[in-house]
Amino acid sequence: MKRYLLTFLMVLLAIPFAKAQISFNSPLAGQQNNNPVEWTFSQEKLSDTEYLLIFKGKIAPKWHVYSQNNPKGGALPMVITYTTTEGIEMVGESQEEGLQKTFNDVFGVDELFFEKEIKITQKVKITDPNVKHIKGNIFCQACIDVCINLKEDFVFSLDGSAAQVEQKQIDSRSEDMAKQLEIPLKNKEFIGKTEQESNWTVFLLGFLGGFIALLTPCVFPMIPLTVSFFTKQSKTRKKGIFNAFLYGFFILLIYVLLSIPFHFLDNIDPEILNTISTNVWLNVVFFVIFVIFAFSFFGFYEITLPSSWGNKMDNASNVGGMIGIFFMALTLAIVSFSCTGPILGSLLAGSLSSGGAIQLTLGMAGFGLSLALPFVLFALFPSWLNSLPKSGGWMTTAKVFLGFLELAFALKFLSNADLVQHWGLLKREVFVGLWFVLFALLTLYLFGLIRFPHDEPRKPLLQYSKGRLLIGVLSAVFSIYLLLGLFGKNSLRVLSGFPPPESYAFFPKEHKNDQIVFKDYYEGMAYAKEHNMPVMLDFTGWACVNCRKMEEHVWTDPQVKELMKKYVLISLYVDDKEELPKDKQFDFKHRNGRVEYIKTIGDKWATFQEVNFSSASQPYYVLLSPNTELLSTPVQYVDVETYKEWLRKGVKND
Repeated sequence: MKRYLLTFLMVLLAIPFAKAQISFNSPLAGQQNNNPVEWTFSQEKLSDTEYLLIFKGKIAPKWHVYSQNNPKGGALPMVITYTTTEGIEMVGESQEEGLQKTFNDVFGVDELFFEKEIKITQKVKITDPNVKHIKGNIFCQACIDVCINLKEDFVFSLDGSAAQVEQKQIDSRSEDMAKQLEIPLKNKEFIGKTEQESNWTVFLLGFLGGFIALLTPCVFPMIPLTVSFFTKQSKTRKKGIFNAFLYGFFILLIYVLLSIPFHFLDNIDPEILNTISTNVWLNVVFFVIFVIFAFSFFGFYEITLPSSWGNKMDNASNVGGMIGIFFMALTLAIVSFSCTGPILGSLLAGSLSSGGAIQLTLGMAGFGLSLALPFVLFALFPSWLNSLPKSGGWMTTAKVFLGFLELAFALKFLSNADLVQHWGLLKREVFVGLWFVLFALLTLYLFGLIRFPHDEPRKPLLQYSKGRLLIGVLSAVFSIYLLLGLFGKNSLRVLSGFPPPESYAFFPKEHKNDQIVFKDYYEGMAYAKEHNMPVMLDFTGWACVNCRKMEEHVWTDPQVKELMKKYVLISLYVDDKEELPKDKQFDFKHRNGRVEYIKTIGDKWATFQEVNFSSASQPYYVLLSPNTELLSTPVQYVDVETYKEWLRKGVKND
């Protein structure tokens, strides 16, 4: 049991704040040709109710555009979206002409793409005679040496009447201010080479999260019941094992499917997941949800999905065959929601805040696989069922333990909102103090000094299990560690990234290392030019966990400090929600046609990073000469030695 609870603590602390990055192709080559594809749209009338929609695109020389059917794992496929949905029906799949295929040794897939010309046809049936126009848009990726995302609106006039595609007009002031965001970079070949962290880290965290879910009262008792059902109700042992495998597969499939909608968000706008993760009100919502879940775990009430859902799924599971087994798996997912929901919420929040849809799918796959494995393994080896611990009071302890962790996580989400909005509610001292109170209360609970409504009667201390007492001791040690950090006796390096930064405190800790720091690119570059110093751009965020880890673990190294003094540091906060002055707010039209209103400081620097460096991840570090020449390949989250070598290389190349 103690092993389980230790794993439980580590996983729940890691899942919401797992390190990952977002990067995308938004190349600088687009400056050479702002519109590599020129589209034309026409239609042919096939009958009174049927039309053939024809999409034609002329592609600039040496460019290519990827197909709608480009395989997963390759470049982004083309997506045709119809905004006119009422009164029309698609007849069959769209047809693409002139496709080429070649093996991409980087992605390891056969990619499908157009060169010189695009021709796509789609047959539609008009079910409402009042429909005169069909509108929508095309999202695609065009590539040469680098790639850019394009978006084109279309309208088909079925009766020949005039129809305009509504486009937001960008005034001259906005155009002038937008041009100021693009800087004349030199050595552009360095961009796009930043190494990505393996996504398998997120998969592993999801897998461990699923393992934790197995220990909850909602799931654990289901294992022997379900396995016994498959092994005893099947005509043969072979059939029982097959059904158990199928049951496990459907559990995995259900959790993977939950992540699919987020891929559409990720593909449409590379910044959208970053925007979601730092959204003030979304973080507040997560805070409220986690508090609600926490008090449910404390036994004050039960949170379940509507019972009708579970009843319907349970009835459907009696159908038999593969469909019945699928609904059995779906029933498990629904009835176990009160226990698995917080873990899945942590996984969702962590992926949105740091990685995106790919990381979320991998995390969900790991979670589903871990949840499914016991049902398969115990079906293969039914004698193992006898070795399972009996359900009992230890499960209640596990739920209360989870409740305290949920409250700790809730404070982190509220802190994110507080940081980006500068409310001043959770200064570093307040945050650490509240965490100390939570873990002190957890210690008292594990030692039997406080109880919750669903707990068993109080017992003498030594009658509690050794595992529970051990976790109580560890919780007490952690509480003391927090208390010492609260009074400045240690730096809380173990928790770097979780509490607010040391600068966000009632008594800010000043690092007097003669580092020249600016929070505005243009002011910083003016200083660098005046003093002929190289520049380090630090794309960061108030709610960026890995940014704090870099600052507290890497930047504090004595040699790193000395090397950084050779640079003008420009820290640009991409999640800062402070509004720009009204005369500094403007519309920015991206190369894919998307128009974004630059309203806050964070909007400005996030767009600045995307436009110039093809990245939407933080931390993201760039070394520049005073005349905007890239001195080396940008880096993200790295170790001390790598960072030192990177800084030395920049000084050498300056």
